[in-house]
Parts: sequence; structure tokens; C-alpha cells
Amino acid sequence: MSKIIVVGANHAGTAAIKTIITNYPGQQVVVYDSNSNISFLGCGMALWIGDQIDGPEGLFYADKPTLESMGATIFMETPVEKIDFDEKKIYARRKDGTIIEDDYDKLILATGSWPIEPNIPGKELKNVQLVKLYQHAAEVIEKIKTPDIKSVAVVGAGYIGVELAEAFDRHGKNTTLIDIVDAPLSVYYDKEFTDLMSKNLQDHHIHLAFGEKVVELRGKERVEEVVTDKNTYKADMVVLCIGFKPNTSLGEGKLEKFRNGAYLVNKHQETNIKDVYAIGDCATVYDNALDGPSYIALATNAVRSGIIAAHNACGGDLESAGVQGSNGICIYDLKMVSTGLSYAKARQFGINAAFTDYEDFQKPEFIKTENPKVKLRIVYNADTRVIIGAQMASTYDMSMGIHMFSLAIQEKVTIDKLALADIFFLPHFNKPYNYITMAALSAK
Repeated sequence: MSKIIVVGANHAGTAAIKTIITNYPGQQVVVYDSNSNISFLGCGMALWIGDQIDGPEGLFYADKPTLESMGATIFMETPVEKIDFDEKKIYARRKDGTIIEDDYDKLILATGSWPIEPNIPGKELKNVQLVKLYQHAAEVIEKIKTPDIKSVAVVGAGYIGVELAEAFDRHGKNTTLIDIVDAPLSVYYDKEFTDLMSKNLQDHHIHLAFGEKVVELRGKERVEEVVTDKNTYKADMVVLCIGFKPNTSLGEGKLEKFRNGAYLVNKHQETNIKDVYAIGDCATVYDNALDGPSYIALATNAVRSGIIAAHNACGGDLESAGVQGSNGICIYDLKMVSTGLSYAKARQFGINAAFTDYEDFQKPEFIKTENPKVKLRIVYNADTRVIIGAQMASTYDMSMGIHMFSLAIQEKVTIDKLALADIFFLPHFNKPYNYITMAALSAK
């Protein structure tokens, strides 16, 4: 029997813990987490803030009593402060200040990530908020109930920023969305798709301040204004969500890191030190579109990495199939999904990329039920013809289609092979010459 210590118990850590105690009952699992709760589904935070769900209860999928009943030993509010990798020991601090010294046979690091906090004047003012933990969301919800909060500025137009802008608008707040780049969601989508989201936000009276850099937050005790390099905006609350950085200080000087500071792991989730694994947002992933390591902080990637590390820490030989960074968003009624690389991002990486676009109704025109159009872009390597990315947008839920493109990237399917793929037809669902087939056929 081995003793496995898991540091961190959110998405990746919880997946690892459950996998070990479910499949390897002889293993001893000890967990240390700095928070007072675990498994908070942060991607549902904006739904809670925007009153689109009844409360936060459904955003938790595990807790301390449940994991302990399954056989794990859980230390909450007990951050690990130091690891001796040579002696295989960890040192954690309890809430009362006492130090726990514990040894391990295998170590799984699931320390996650933390919001990037820009070094700008005024960030210490009241009502300048981060959004990551359950406690952050609860604090924001409590504050926006007060009549004093009339205007909200969201800094960062990635997924979380765009979702929060919608949430604040649903509360009737004057909402400004600010980003230094010139479009929302630009990491995942090309301009033809980000323009759709920009129009969607503007149509719902969200003010867009793109291509502007925040240089100062002003106010006496509470924030009152956001100052950019171009304008000044009134704001009774400012939410900073410009990105995340991996929490990897515990491995400083010992564990190899990626260019952004994440632990560099192989397809077995192993670090450069034997018996030490890293999973979730603190670790790299193998990106199939790039054929190399990358950093893609998504809950789905975290869960898969936790399962892989758990089996391998218990003597297995499970290898990651790699990831494509499949993702999606729904703002008001506009649904957008993507996987792999956008055309712009592929070009940035030096890939000789090409793309093919197609837009058509989901179902035949004679169908009387709701029949919205779907916009599709397939990105492929112009030299090898291999598919490396896809983007889709509609008011219709076409999200299942992106799974096929994710698998196509993973399995190196060419655009020409996709053109002849057996895609079924029934008028209730799609057209005989559907947009996927037509987009592939139109590729040059």
C-alpha cells in the first residue's frame, strides 16, 4: 500500500481523489487544501451572479464528508507551505498556526491557478474585486444588491469577463467591458466570430472599451472611476479578470516549468521528479493542434489530468490522448463553440494555415419549427490538409458538432476526408447537404 498526498482538491484534485479511492481501495489518500470548501464549479459563477440559477448549491460536486466517507483523509484550510522532494515530505500549516509534517510515497500537485492582479494604482480600493473562488462570487452578489452599485466595469474580455458583463447587465447595472485587445474572446475565435459577440453585447447595452489599457483606479475609499490610456469611466465596482497564472511556488527551483510558470509534465502527468505528478491549472497539457506542450486552463482538462495521474500514481500506465482546448460560451442567446486553433492563432505560431467558411440553416427551409442559421469555420494546415481548429456560432444549440472537430484534430483527420464523412440526414435535425460537409467540400 502506498501513501498518496494530493495538494489541492478542486476539479483536478477531486477527480484524482475519487479515482484512487474508487479503483484502488488499498491506497492511503491524504489531501491538503487551503480553502474552506472544495469542488466549486467556477464556470457557473456568472450564472449565479446573474440570477440565472437559484443558488450556488448545484455548483459543488464534492465535499469533505463525502470524500472522507469514501476513505480519504482531508485537511481543509491547511495550506502546504513547503515540500522536501528529496525526503518526500510536505509541511502544512493548520488554521491555528501549528505545522503538520507529513511524508508521502507519491505526490499529486493540484494547486490550480490564481487571477492575475495588475500592478496599477488604486487596486487596493474597496469594491475592486477578483472572481475565482466561491467566496469571491458570494461577496460580489452581496454588494450588487446595494443601490450604491450603479455602474460596474469589468476588466478583461475573456470568457469570464464576457459572462460577468452579461450577469451585471441582468441586474440593471451600467456595465462597461474593458480590454487592451480590440475584441472579446480573441484567444479562441477569429474576427468574424468575435464581431458577432461584440454586436451581441452592444445590442444589450453593454459599453465596450476595447483597445484600451487600464492605467489607474480612482476613488477615496471606494473605487469611483477607471482610467484607461484613452478614457475615464465611472465605476462603483471593478472586477478584474484579465487572466490566470498557475500556482507553482511550491516547486520553485526543483520542478521544471513551462514558459508561463506552469509545471511541465509528460502525457502521464509526471514532472521531472520521480513520483511527483502535477494536474489541472498548475500544469501543462499536450496540445494536439500544436503537437507539443501548452497551457489551457479548462475544467475538462483538469478532470482528465486528475484521472490520468491517479491511475499512474497507483501503478498504472495511462497516457493522455492530448487536448484541443474545446470550449464554449452562451451570452443571452448567442452560442459560440470552438476547438483547436483559430486561423489568427495558427498564423501566430508560424503554421501555414488556411480556413473554409460556411453558413446555412440547420434544417431544410421547409421545416416550420425554429430553424436558425449556423456559422462555421474550419481551420486546417495548408501543407498537410490536417484539421487544426473549428469555430461555430448560432442561436441554435449546435454544440455537439464541436466534439467531432475535437476528435478530428486529435486523430489528424484531413479536410478532404471530412468532406466524405458519413453524416446522417433527417429533416428534423439537419440538411442533406449540411454545413459541415459543404464547408469541407469548399476547402481549396
